[in-house]
Amino acid sequence: MTAKRTDVFSAEKRSAIMRAVKSSDTKPELQLRKALHRLGYRYRLNVKTLSGKPDLVFAKHRTVIFVHGCFWHGHNCKRGARKPKTNAKYWREKIAQNKARDQRNQAALSEYGWRVITVWECELRDLDPASLPIKSSTQ
Repeated sequence: MTAKRTDVFSAEKRSAIMRAVKSSDTKPELQLRKALHRLGYRYRLNVKTLSGKPDLVFAKHRTVIFVHGCFWHGHNCKRGARKPKTNAKYWREKIAQNKARDQRNQAALSEYGWRVITVWECELRDLDPASLPIKSSTQ
């Protein structure tokens, strides 16, 4: 018989922890921003007029970058493939909605001539920011 794993936090404490998860200025985002800034790139943050409010916007190059957390956006890596043990149905639906929204936003931006780059949290360990295709081939 397998024992059912229970959360080590109370429902109130777990709720407070989940509310504290940020959507901008996350550690992976700050890491990438610093590296790109050191390379001389200048960008705007979270431009509300663009579909999906991209994390980084390089208007001069018509390029946007989304920095996605692997779990929250359903990446196919070890962390993103992790299945929640509690409230599993809610989380499956939530992540599926996030993925669908990401696809819609990317399609809308591409339709208006923006190059869209998605950087996954798990990729940041080995990512060389200089390898990102920010500059367009026409410039």
